[in-house]
Amino acid sequence: MPLPSLRLVIRLLMSALAAFILFLLTGTLVPVNRKFQQTPDGVPIYVVSNGFHTDVVLPLRDAQTGQDWLQTLNQPALSTRFARYPYVAFGWGNEGFYLGSMGGKFPGPKAVVGALFPSRTLMHVDFYRAAPAAGNRVVPLRISPEQYRQLTAYVQQSFLPDSLGQVQLRQPTGYSPEDFFFLGQGRYHALRTCNDWTNQGLRRAGLRAALKAPLAGSVIYQIRRAR
Repeated sequence: MPLPSLRLVIRLLMSALAAFILFLLTGTLVPVNRKFQQTPDGVPIYVVSNGFHTDVVLPLRDAQTGQDWLQTLNQPALSTRFARYPYVAFGWGNEGFYLGSMGGKFPGPKAVVGALFPSRTLMHVDFYRAAPAAGNRVVPLRISPEQYRQLTAYVQQSFLPDSLGQVQLRQPTGYSPEDFFFLGQGRYHALRTCNDWTNQGLRRAGLRAALKAPLAGSVIYQIRRAR
């Protein structure tokens, strides 16, 4: 290929990449379900960010819908240990990135590059001793029972079930004694990230969300405006 043509191809590719990145970032500013309003006596939930990743924090048991996450997880050891905890957090992400972060480490280059392409996923489950305190990275909400049912259905569908339909514990340890990894449903890649997972859950439940949420800040930006 002649040199001028190669340069043209590179410029076109760079322009396409820039346009794609602009689309992702612009999607943060476009709300979906913009008419969402909180339900004053509804189910309490929280959207939580650590600056890079987002989780949804839900009641361990909810009287209005009958949802009991210990029954859903069906892990007798966890039921015994966490029966008195009030909340549990759920996050979805790349297996290599999650496990590569154990011990406070930053994942290696292989895990980082691998996360750009379709790869295996895990569900991260973290039990909370108390409700998270509202702040810059924590957004408390009250949602209707029906919206909560939609959200819990989305979370449940993100676990990879075994042949009997039960969720599968990946390993009995996490970042702390109170969190665990389960096998996840679906593939992680550059267009389907952990924050996109959270955003899609909010969106499907009818809550305010971003058109596209590549970053944790994208999720928090829109859901905070639901308050």
